[in-house]
Amino acid sequence: MTGDVRITVTRTLSKDQQARRERLLEAARELAHEGGYPAVTMHDVADRAGVARATVYRYFATKDHLLTEVAATWAHRITDDIDALAIGDTPAERLTALLERIVEVAAGELTLTSAIIQAVTSDDSSVDDARTVLFLFVRDRLSTAIGDPVPDLDDVEIVLGHVLLAALVSLTALRRPTEEVTRMVRMSGRLVLAGALAVGPAPAGT
Repeated sequence: MTGDVRITVTRTLSKDQQARRERLLEAARELAHEGGYPAVTMHDVADRAGVARATVYRYFATKDHLLTEVAATWAHRITDDIDALAIGDTPAERLTALLERIVEVAAGELTLTSAIIQAVTSDDSSVDDARTVLFLFVRDRLSTAIGDPVPDLDDVEIVLGHVLLAALVSLTALRRPTEEVTRMVRMSGRLVLAGALAVGPAPAGT
């Protein structure tokens, strides 16, 4: 990654600061992967990243904020090859391929997934901005997978985003079988798109 990036505290980072921030994210990801949500502390993240403990708070207000940013990097990683994932001739086929891919990766990294879902669904106000950015990114990936014009696409994206969140909660908090969750996202994706196409766009002003 080159150049400056923006983070939720709305300041631009130098290359050194960006590199330090990425080390913190990677340290948090490793700890979450190894021991889940309880294993991630600001103290241990700083030690693993090789920075002063106060440095963590210059980039992330709380543990949940940090893990929500980890969730964003996770989402980017598993959807960056969306063109390769979007297999199929129809919007439903392309969408379900993406949803199934996300479930597959999440199930394979269950401890990490559980940690980031716990953070993303936190009522910690410091998570709000990062969570909004994450949800908008996921909506964009869903729209890209669908590809073709769909009536009321904004509403479709929102519904599908909730379906995906429910799927990840089912995997982590409810410990439902991967096969069950995969069937759920496949069926939900098809039903949501079929319903949108059958009903057509909502009347203006509604």
